Amino acid sequence: MIRIHFTAVDFTQVRFAPRPAPLQELNTALMTMCRPDEELLFGRWRRRLLRSLPAAAGALADLVPAGRPPLFLDEFSDDLSDGLDAVRATSPTLVRAEIERVYAPRPTPPPPWIRDLHRGDADAWRLVRRAQHAAFETALRPVWPLVQDLHRREFTRYALTVAEHGVGAALTALVPDSRWNEGVWEIAAPAPREIALRGRGLVLAPTFHWTAHPLPAEPPDRPPRLTYPAGPGLPPTPTGPADTEEALAAVLGRTRLDILLLLADGHTTSTLARRLGVSNATASAHAAALRGAGLITTVRTGRSVRHERTALGSLLVQRPPATP
Repeated sequence: MIRIHFTAVDFTQVRFAPRPAPLQELNTALMTMCRPDEELLFGRWRRRLLRSLPAAAGALADLVPAGRPPLFLDEFSDDLSDGLDAVRATSPTLVRAEIERVYAPRPTPPPPWIRDLHRGDADAWRLVRRAQHAAFETALRPVWPLVQDLHRREFTRYALTVAEHGVGAALTALVPDSRWNEGVWEIAAPAPREIALRGRGLVLAPTFHWTAHPLPAEPPDRPPRLTYPAGPGLPPTPTGPADTEEALAAVLGRTRLDILLLLADGHTTSTLARRLGVSNATASAHAAALRGAGLITTVRTGRSVRHERTALGSLLVQRPPATP
C-alpha cells in the first residue's frame, strides 16, 4: 500500500500537472510493453510497437533490465528536449547508485556501454539520449496530440470535482481504490511505500499508457509526484476519438461546455441564460462551477456580473499543438 501523509498545508499545495510529460509517458508505455501479465489485453499493441521500434531504441532494453527502470529516467518536464537535457544532468552519484540497484539481482554483468555510463562516459550518455528520443518518436509521437487532449480532459474533470466537492473527494475520485485515514491517503499497491509530504505539496499526473497501481516519485528538490492511470484501459492509438468537443461535453456537461465556448467574448449571466435557453439561476450555478475550476472569471459591473474565459479555459477549448 502507498500511504501519503498530508499536513493542512499540503492540502493547499496539491497541483495538477498542466501538461503531460513526454518522458514519463514514454516510461509508462515501455513498462506496459514489458508486463507479461497483460499479454491478452495488450498483445497486439505490444507486438506492433516491438516491430516498429528502431535499433537506436534498443539501448533502453539494457538500461531497464527486467522492467526495473533506474530512477534517473523519471523526468517530468513537459518539453521533450528539456526532459532529455534533465536526464543528462542527473548527478553522477545517483546514476551510479541506480545502475547498481537495477543490475544487482541480475545473474549476468551489465553490457560494456552500461559500465561506461556508470563511469559517466559522454558517448554512453549520447546513446541514452538517442534511445529515448527514438522510442518517443516511434511509440508516442503519432498519438501525442491525443495524449494532450486526454490530459486536458482529466485536468478539467479534477478541477471541477475540487470546485464542487473539495480536494479530498477529488483525490479519491482519481484513484477509485483509495481512501482517507486520519490525514493519510491510502492507495492500493503491491509494495509498501510511505511518503510524508511535510508541506511540500503533491503534483498529480495522469498517464494513458499504464493501467496498474499509481507510481509515486520524490524528485530531488521538487514536490513529490503521483502518476496515476487515467486512460480507458488500452493505450491510445492514432485512430482514437477525434471529436474533442463531444469528449469535453462528456466531462464538463454540455451546458458548461457551451458557456465556455460562448465566453470567447465576455457575457453577463442574463445574456448567457438567454443564449443557452436556461434560467438565470441555472446559468449562474454552472458559471460558479466553472469559476471554481479556474476556467472563467466573474467581475461585478453595477447590478450585473460579467463572465470571461481564463487562459486555462481558452486552452481547454482549443486543440493543442501536435508537438510536446
